[in-house]
Amino acid sequence: MSKKKYKEDKAEKKLGAIDEKLTASEQFLEKNQKAVLYGLAAVVVVVGIFLAYRFLYVVPKNEKARAAIFKGERYFQNEEDSLALFGNNNDYIGFEAIIDRYKGTKTANLAHAYAGICYSRLGDNEKALRHLTKFKGGDLLIAPAVMGAIGDVYMNMNNPKEAVAYYKKAADKVNDEMLAPIYYKKIGQVYLHQKDYDKAIETFTKIKDTYLNSLEAQEADKYIEQAKLQSRGQE
Repeated sequence: MSKKKYKEDKAEKKLGAIDEKLTASEQFLEKNQKAVLYGLAAVVVVVGIFLAYRFLYVVPKNEKARAAIFKGERYFQNEEDSLALFGNNNDYIGFEAIIDRYKGTKTANLAHAYAGICYSRLGDNEKALRHLTKFKGGDLLIAPAVMGAIGDVYMNMNNPKEAVAYYKKAADKVNDEMLAPIYYKKIGQVYLHQKDYDKAIETFTKIKDTYLNSLEAQEADKYIEQAKLQSRGQE
């Protein structure tokens, strides 16, 4: 048998095998046509329900939630914390009610952050911690601020170890020349408070060397000298 004839026979066998597979697929579709069609219909129905839920319920709910929180943000900025939390008995329902009424929305999530800081300023550390730890977010502004606020709450609860841990998380998360040193300054102040002068000096030196253009860098030498003086006073 010539090479040419051999190649032709081989090609014919391949085509035959493909035809057999196609025929088998066709037979399967013929036998299971109804099941396949029902399956496709089910997928279409599920997708339709999802889209309807999103555009008829979720989107309007998010819009209502955003409108509801607007006045609360004004109260928050003015440190009118009780009004921000519980409303004004008129046209604003309060962060607590927003969280309950608009569960699952981004606005309710943000309200946890606001509520946590409000409770912290009011001195209710337990409620502050409960709300702040419920906030979920990965952005580079709010998430670090919430971590820093958790650090403040732990410091108020006389838990400097946890406070430092959250200040470090905030500094790492924000990774910004102007904002990160704010959290490192808090860390340095905790170390001063704990009389851990070596770590205080190390932290303020880091601020001075790494964040040259920040306000905290301009103050770093003052805190370094304070740590050195207090350290000598212990000798």
